[in-house]
Amino acid sequence: MTIYYAGRVQGVGFRYTVRETACGYEVTGFVRNMADGRVELVAEGDEDELKAFVKGIRDNGLAGYIRHEETHWLPATGEFAGFEIRF
Repeated sequence: MTIYYAGRVQGVGFRYTVRETACGYEVTGFVRNMADGRVELVAEGDEDELKAFVKGIRDNGLAGYIRHEETHWLPATGEFAGFEIRF
């Protein structure tokens, strides 16, 4: 799953909160800032777990910063060993 978040999502601790939220779920992947001001989240895991993770992100205080989410469901690659912030 790839999600592009738009809104006030850079400079507010968004990536760090997403990484901390990921610790509570069986997901792998990464989160990073994009040059256009959006944040990209790439995550792999069971579909129900991913949906719960995305809800957890919103519930963890980030919903107010998100103006738009663009979600793409893609086949898992299995390339991730954990969840990290990429720079």
